[in-house]
Amino acid sequence: MKNLRLTTCILLGMGPASLSAQDTAATDNASDAPFMLGRILLSTALNPEAEDGVSVTSEGLALANPADLSELFVAEPTLAVGSSIPMSQKLYVNGIEENNLAISIDGARQNNRVFHHNTTTLIDPSLLQAVSIDPGVAPADAGPGALAGALDYETRDVSDLLDTGDNFGGAYKLEYASNGDILTNSLTLLGREGGLEVLAFARYATGDNRVDGNGDEIVGSSTELLSLLGKVAYESEEGHRFEFSMEDIGDDAARPYRANIGAIVGDTRPETRTYDLTRTNYSIEYTNTRATGLWDPYVRLSYSGTELINDEYDLSTEQYAYGETTSVNGEISNKFALANGDVNVGVDFFSDEASYEFLYALYPSYDDAGQEELVNVGLFAQLRLEPTDRTRLSTGFRADFQDFTGIDGSTQSTEGLSFNASGEVDLNDRLTIGAGYSQVWGGIALAENYIMNSAWDYSTDDIEDVTSENLYVAATYATDRWAIDGKVFSTDIDDSRAATWGGGPALTADVSSTGYEIGFSTNWDSGFFRIGYANIETEVNDEAADSYTGNYLTIPMGEIISLQTAHEFANGVVFGGDAEIALDYSGAASGVTIAGYTVVNTFVEYEPERIEGLSLRAEINNLFDEQYVARATYGQDFDTVEPLYETGQSLRLSAELTF
Repeated sequence: MKNLRLTTCILLGMGPASLSAQDTAATDNASDAPFMLGRILLSTALNPEAEDGVSVTSEGLALANPADLSELFVAEPTLAVGSSIPMSQKLYVNGIEENNLAISIDGARQNNRVFHHNTTTLIDPSLLQAVSIDPGVAPADAGPGALAGALDYETRDVSDLLDTGDNFGGAYKLEYASNGDILTNSLTLLGREGGLEVLAFARYATGDNRVDGNGDEIVGSSTELLSLLGKVAYESEEGHRFEFSMEDIGDDAARPYRANIGAIVGDTRPETRTYDLTRTNYSIEYTNTRATGLWDPYVRLSYSGTELINDEYDLSTEQYAYGETTSVNGEISNKFALANGDVNVGVDFFSDEASYEFLYALYPSYDDAGQEELVNVGLFAQLRLEPTDRTRLSTGFRADFQDFTGIDGSTQSTEGLSFNASGEVDLNDRLTIGAGYSQVWGGIALAENYIMNSAWDYSTDDIEDVTSENLYVAATYATDRWAIDGKVFSTDIDDSRAATWGGGPALTADVSSTGYEIGFSTNWDSGFFRIGYANIETEVNDEAADSYTGNYLTIPMGEIISLQTAHEFANGVVFGGDAEIALDYSGAASGVTIAGYTVVNTFVEYEPERIEGLSLRAEINNLFDEQYVARATYGQDFDTVEPLYETGQSLRLSAELTF
């Protein structure tokens, strides 16, 4: 069985990562597109030239072992994750909240706008084979609603994990983290016979509340997570491949009453309540692995859903809240090969529902329930070309048609067009420049479940169509051993739906994010070092953003520096670490200065030669026990909010045995 250690590659499309499509073919499982400077790719694919699977070069950030979103994206300064509790973590891409991206898991659209205090997409990084992010400018075939880009999570397949010729394998992994006494067990089983492939994965983590850098307990930070993945695939001798996948993740524990906030000053509500959150994906797809010429089809039908229960009947509040979002979605497309590229043409659809039920034992007159529905059919075409050996181009169009149904049964129909174009050119063997632009029509978004109000009047004003513009310009200068890269970018979203319980269903907000990033990386025969810097300014309704008005939109960001390094010694021991430095930020609308911080993590990993398949790893996270709040965490720009602090120093040990 192939080594299961996670070699996380962040291919920025800059510096040494500015590779041709052929160079990235071994790792770019998330897309067949020519590599563009704007794309970020994280992949667990093994380095094809390294038999032990270790990639310690400046193209790959070696041997990351992420337990949650914040660790998965730690090395990229333009990707920020808020909250220290996985079930309330939110990802911000170039300063824009992920709900404004087209998010998919194994192609399945995600419709997870349940409650603004919990996470948008609860994900287990140990499931992942690749993550592909198109910040801002996304291709038309990434799906509808790509207002600020696209984010695609791809889970593992049997072919990713089994060596050629092996028909059975698996892995067992045991992990322990000292902060919170967190114990994690995971088991992977793999098998194939003829054209049949089967994968089963389960991971269970449990632990107590953690403490922050001051040694104070982080209320509601216990661990209670169960993650499951199952896949069955069949491929005929002619290359016809059918695959069914099921993914389920659940978190059920006492969390802060508002799960992304430590506490509100003067609040008399209970300190914690149970958040029972479950996210599920089912997907079936057809591809042809031997397709050539004008016939390269892709067919997918998926279901995704997120369910949240807050049962407070045993608390003084005596309330019960239930929210659920579901999406039935699919795609039929075909990729037509051209002399120097291809064009992907197809149709996709989704039927989304968001529903809410609220019961109040003390005041039954406040009981309420509601549901909104949205159906979208889209037509798309994306052209990808390499006109010369030094030029790569991509452009595409979408036409989307929507039907919306409100809580009161009223309907609204709307439609719009989207356009994108991006490209890059190698001016010489070392210097590459690129740019991208998109205009995106997003139409209507479903309201957040927990602010739905059955008394909403949809007849007063139609809900505005949300639209956006995205732009980036990037460049990289690379030699065999070092590289300098940079990018400037902007996103402007107009008329984003910002409904409130009392304000009605048709309120809107405008959001913008502008910024730039620069980086330097160097590599040697057995290691690499990279430093990146990003400076991002965000606004809501032409005013500096704050984390309250920025719900589902943005967050105050400012300046972030990331560093990462790794080195493999002659005896096979790999040692490395990373650091994040956030500078003080005084640009938030509230006028409160958000404190900066420096957090350092380090690891060592070793595979004993005498025990085949055994991998041992030790990490010290938050090495210097920094007391800090992650920059993208809600509420730290208000004096009335006690934000969620991050975990203090923690020793994490793991042992994995593959067979």
